[in-house]
Amino acid sequence: MSLLVISDLTLRIAGRTLLDGASLSIDPGRKIGLVGRNGAGKSTLLAAIAGDIAPDGGTIHLSARARMARIKQEAPTGYGSLLDTVLAGDTERTNLLAESETCTDPARIADIHERLLAIDAHSAPARAAAILSGLGFDASAQARPVSDFSGGWRMRVALATALFLNPDLLLLDEPTNHLDLEATIWLENWLARFGGAALIVSHDRGLLDRAVDAIAHLDHGKLTLTPGGYEEFVRIRTEQALQQARMAERINAKRAHMQSFVDRFRAKATKAKQAQARIKALEKLPQIDSVVEDTPSHFSFPEPSPLPPPMLTMERVRAGYGDHTILSNLSLRIDMEDRIALLGANGNGKSTFAKLVAGRLAPQSGTIQHSPKLKVGYFAQHQAEELRPDETPVDHMARALPEATPPAVRAQLARFGLDAERAETPTRDLSGGEKARLLLALATRDAPHLLILDEPTNHLDLDARDALIRALAEFEGAVLLISHDPHLVELVADRLWLVGDGTVRPFEGDMAEYRVWLTERARAVAASNPDRPAAAPKRDDRRERAEARKATAPLRKRIRDAEQLMAKLVAERTKLEARLADPKLYETGKPEEVTALNTRLAAIAREHDRAEEDWLEAETELEAANADEGR
Repeated sequence: MSLLVISDLTLRIAGRTLLDGASLSIDPGRKIGLVGRNGAGKSTLLAAIAGDIAPDGGTIHLSARARMARIKQEAPTGYGSLLDTVLAGDTERTNLLAESETCTDPARIADIHERLLAIDAHSAPARAAAILSGLGFDASAQARPVSDFSGGWRMRVALATALFLNPDLLLLDEPTNHLDLEATIWLENWLARFGGAALIVSHDRGLLDRAVDAIAHLDHGKLTLTPGGYEEFVRIRTEQALQQARMAERINAKRAHMQSFVDRFRAKATKAKQAQARIKALEKLPQIDSVVEDTPSHFSFPEPSPLPPPMLTMERVRAGYGDHTILSNLSLRIDMEDRIALLGANGNGKSTFAKLVAGRLAPQSGTIQHSPKLKVGYFAQHQAEELRPDETPVDHMARALPEATPPAVRAQLARFGLDAERAETPTRDLSGGEKARLLLALATRDAPHLLILDEPTNHLDLDARDALIRALAEFEGAVLLISHDPHLVELVADRLWLVGDGTVRPFEGDMAEYRVWLTERARAVAASNPDRPAAAPKRDDRRERAEARKATAPLRKRIRDAEQLMAKLVAERTKLEARLADPKLYETGKPEEVTALNTRLAAIAREHDRAEEDWLEAETELEAANADEGR
């Protein structure tokens, strides 16, 4: 029997229909990811399931006596400790404990204690503490009042409360938005052990691949369910799109043939009946609707002017706020072609390092040298709070580019999908994803050589995240990335720097190895002192595995280099093909330019083939090395 059944559901907000006859059922214990474009109605659907809004049509049925938990949109507040706040989320336990203090009826007291035993009330503090610890709060933090923490950390407390309730149905809306990678991995593992059902709205591809059994896609008011994780969902939808495209081509060809006959013989008396028959057949041909969504998002960064190396160097830099030092002994270098991702738990100093590189924080000691022509673009999600709610994106960009013409202002906004309508919308009415696009447009307005992105994808849907990845692949400058999204890090960064223990140092390995490192460190911490942060793992009985990883590091670097080269070649090929497809190229009468473009296309094809061969060879050698290690 299904735990939750949604039948022919219709939901409207401000006269706009978000769901139109949508249906979905969730069985006990099943985890389903809910995806769709920003504004499609995903959060509204969760609100309807939770009973916060009434359906305009259809039904939502939750099994009798089933317990449901949902992360509240507002962050918790107050002066109670984190642990007490999470414990208070279980209102049944709280009420029973309060009643047991005053109750005098022996029979009722017995009932109360029987129920407390049934809900495992005695272990509640330990369970709540374990959840808070997994989300990044140590024992001392758990004893501090909620009011001591920022909004992002308080949202973690809201997540902890929902998880602590251990419900039959868990509703999660972007649960990883305020989590670092360490906490995200912990959440994935927690969901794998969770025995209840879950409906998870998320734009985190890793979470959707590792934590759910199926994907529910909300598109044009309908819900469709696809088994497997997000990667399988994309594969199936791509196959559907190809099949429908082929079908559409066949039907269009048939339609064109029939229409040609009709046009030729409609006026001839001897062919009139055949023409009428063709017209009727044309009317019966099916209309093929593509499964591909609306026009995909497209981002593009202005091209920076070249800079001679080094772009930026640090020598024995120490950084912090006031007399408090957060990072020290920083001796690092950044060049134009670098794509660097910063790893490490929240609070270790990643944002401090980003501000230091951006020039927004002066070093306490040491030296930072950079090219006098260096332009830095800095994106941080908290900057959304600095936007003026009554002003439009055009107003913001015109103020940031005082010498730009109105068409240039709008062109910069259009680079990030802010069309004419959204460019004229007051910022207070923009979605989180649209505000993120505006911030990206503002950060890149001067064609920066170095782009610093601090959690750029928190409010971007999956399509916009892919657009950002494509734009970064084509960007000619350097990138310093802070993100909890492993998919983004894997596709953008070619260097990983670990922020921890009061410094920043290169991490020799890829994201898969970083996950292994985190897991091993967590085990070491749990085995020693859970309240004490662990240092980097030392060489111990895992020495052989560490040496094996070191031995295969050159192969993994060859693979990454080949992948990056292929991505750059594909991006260049796309630009050249777009140029060759432009009719204006041929109107100018420059055959030598056309020849040069075609020559470069041929060279790109050869370079791509060589890179692909190198990639295949390195992959084969790595697989063989891993197989030898396994034996």
